[in-house]
Amino acid sequence: MEALLVKAMQIKEFGGPEVLEWVEVDVPNPGPGQLLVRHTFSGLNFIDVQVRKGSYPVLPQLPAILGAEASGLVESVGEGVNDFSVGQRVVYASTYPGAYSESRLIDADVAVPIPESISDEDAAASFLKGCTAEYLVNRCYPVKSGEVALVHAAAGGVGLFLCQWLKELGVTVIGTVGSDEKKDEILSNGAHFAVNYRSESFKELSLDVTQGRGVNVVYDSVGPDVYSDSIDSLRPRGYMVNFGNSSGPLKPIDPVELNVKGSLFFTKPSMRFYQLDRKQLEESSNRLFDVMERKAVKAVIGQKYALSEAHKAHIDVEARRTIGSTLLVC
Repeated sequence: MEALLVKAMQIKEFGGPEVLEWVEVDVPNPGPGQLLVRHTFSGLNFIDVQVRKGSYPVLPQLPAILGAEASGLVESVGEGVNDFSVGQRVVYASTYPGAYSESRLIDADVAVPIPESISDEDAAASFLKGCTAEYLVNRCYPVKSGEVALVHAAAGGVGLFLCQWLKELGVTVIGTVGSDEKKDEILSNGAHFAVNYRSESFKELSLDVTQGRGVNVVYDSVGPDVYSDSIDSLRPRGYMVNFGNSSGPLKPIDPVELNVKGSLFFTKPSMRFYQLDRKQLEESSNRLFDVMERKAVKAVIGQKYALSEAHKAHIDVEARRTIGSTLLVC
């Protein structure tokens, strides 16, 4: 079979949203262990913005296609692939970008079948974000019923999954947002308290809610803008979980500060270290699909764009105009 010619959003240099170009690319036949997947939806994540800017070095070379997650149909399978068949619906989240494309090759090891009860749209909107929430609440810091969690950027894609999942586990959730308009969104999706971190003190609220004891865990994808008050919001031996840095890189962590402020724990997790093998990937995705099928957690799709307009989506994400998951329609 000849190579497939498809459209994709590609970058030839790092920079602003304008470096995204709508181009034709060749997709070869799948090699051993690979799938050729025709995308239905691609998920957009803030890490895509960082990759585009060159501040997150995961691209082996330029030109390159962005995007880490997508849903779609298997069009052909490579040698040695026995667990997937042509026409099967799959979803994936990959360490290697390439999802901003109508079709692509993907290692079969990173793809999972989509359950019948879950749509392609919900799968693409939830897989990377939902599996991130899964490892954060179940394995990075295994929360317990009755505890209190502070979730930053709670109206974002991962934030809304965290709020819902934490509530399902019996945890009191304090969510921070960047505007008053986003408060209702998180309060209707699991958060018990909402605070605009630009105009209100989440530290004061955290201490008030916990009668001065502090929260058990902070889930932070923001970074420097909220770090200091987050540390001050924790109770002794609390966990500071920094899994993203939308406001820039953190300064080096001072271990003495962690000690004097309560023998605190700090961790910088990423999903690839919580999905070290196929078994862990399947266990994580099964937990995600289970809570989604039980309607305990749902994908909140705030906005959709045509794949060819991914640059507009990047502009809105950077301007903090989006809520929940953002999808690119392929």
